[in-house]
Amino acid sequence: MGLTIDDIDTTGSDVLLRLGDPPTPVPAPVAELLLALRDQRTNMRTATNRNARWLFPGRRAGQPLTTRTIAPLIRDLGVPTIPGRLAALHQLVLQAPAPVIAQALGFHHTTTQRHHAAAGGTWNRYAPTAAGQANGW
Repeated sequence: MGLTIDDIDTTGSDVLLRLGDPPTPVPAPVAELLLALRDQRTNMRTATNRNARWLFPGRRAGQPLTTRTIAPLIRDLGVPTIPGRLAALHQLVLQAPAPVIAQALGFHHTTTQRHHAAAGGTWNRYAPTAAGQANGW
């Protein structure tokens, strides 16, 4: 949850969110919510957070909100977090080899392989290492 208000770029005609390089365009309905969140952040009246730049300011001075704290808030709003995570993972393993996704996200390779199979992917002959390539895997 380490996003700051500086990660929201509104210099052009689109709203961009800096999750990496290049910044990601945010679609209109979500962009409106993101800008409202930036302009009306909670936890800003305490002495510890008065000048915080965090998009999700935490309860501790100088710290962002943790995933442990925000997860119940998201669930209380009715957002199904687990199905969303699974759908995102299934989409990722359709776009790139499962071993690459596993390494990038810190998952075990068999986990992403299972999700790859469940999503109906076609990266069956990908060799994740130079040794695998030398052996024809």
